Amino acid sequence: MANKKGSRQLTWTDRISIEALKKAGHSVIEIAEQLGVHRSTIYNELKRGEYMHRNSDYTETLSYSPNKAQMKAEENLKARGTQLKIGNDIAYANYIEDKIVNEDYSPAAVLGELKAQGKEGDFSVTVCVTTLYSYIDKGIFLKLSNKNLPVKKNKKRNYKKVQRQQKRAAAGESIDKRPKEIDTREEFGNWEMDSVLGKRGKSKNTLLVLTERKTRNEIIFKLPDHTDEAVVAALDRLERKWGADMFKRVFKTITVDNGSEFADVEGLQRSIINEGEKRTKVYYCHPYSSWERGTNEVTNKMIRRKIPKGTNFDDRTEEEVESIENWINGYPRKIHGYHSAGELFEEEVKQLA
Repeated sequence: MANKKGSRQLTWTDRISIEALKKAGHSVIEIAEQLGVHRSTIYNELKRGEYMHRNSDYTETLSYSPNKAQMKAEENLKARGTQLKIGNDIAYANYIEDKIVNEDYSPAAVLGELKAQGKEGDFSVTVCVTTLYSYIDKGIFLKLSNKNLPVKKNKKRNYKKVQRQQKRAAAGESIDKRPKEIDTREEFGNWEMDSVLGKRGKSKNTLLVLTERKTRNEIIFKLPDHTDEAVVAALDRLERKWGADMFKRVFKTITVDNGSEFADVEGLQRSIINEGEKRTKVYYCHPYSSWERGTNEVTNKMIRRKIPKGTNFDDRTEEEVESIENWINGYPRKIHGYHSAGELFEEEVKQLA
């Protein structure tokens, strides 16, 4: 029976694999099976990259070069410019590939950022998001495929909000008493705070995530454990970094859930610098009401793109966590016209100075 495989374009990584598998003595059928393509794709690829290799004894052997195959593939893409708009500008294709493959951008984020920063004119062509997704799906790119894309979101479902019986009384004031203007996100300095747990039973360390509601800017701490002492210590550290006066202006309110790590409301609110003074106001969500911290929930999904569920946070360094924070804050957001949360946050802080 014929070996039926899906049709797709080979990537640079595929070509490196083909070279290694061929040198290891694997047959065309075995290589095709390994890469999940039809054998004819491998036959054509070997022909595309074939060259005569001179051995040390001056004999010649017909070999395969992934570099030669890649160059020919790029030439073919260029030649198809009349059918494929993106084929007219290889630099544009490479830019898109780099942003999605190496910086984990979505197709919409790449194109949106180019437009927001006025860089579309740097290239001779542009494509729309729908066309870009189509190119990726058809395997037009050399290094980019569907596996590099963020997981597609399912259609949002509407769930009835059911108030369950509260297991434990909130440590401080309810979100019901939070000023209504905070809901509109028009005022800067109102935050949501949450913790992200690592591998159950294995990871002692956790992540503490603070999200500013207006700009969506993130601050992420790696904590030694999932305790209220660790959370208070993180806020103490943050206050020392910003200074008592600036902290009060940047962190006006913080909204949390009823997790035990947020139980020390006095510790969260009191200043570590100015004894007897409060540094912020903490509000508590209703039990089982994660939508009341919607900004946190969205950002936690971005964190999971970098650190999947089941990850042992004990193995992650402070530098890795900081890198994730920088990636999130530098990511172009549709809600901000494809400017980043970091850009907007810096502008807001400058106005306070």
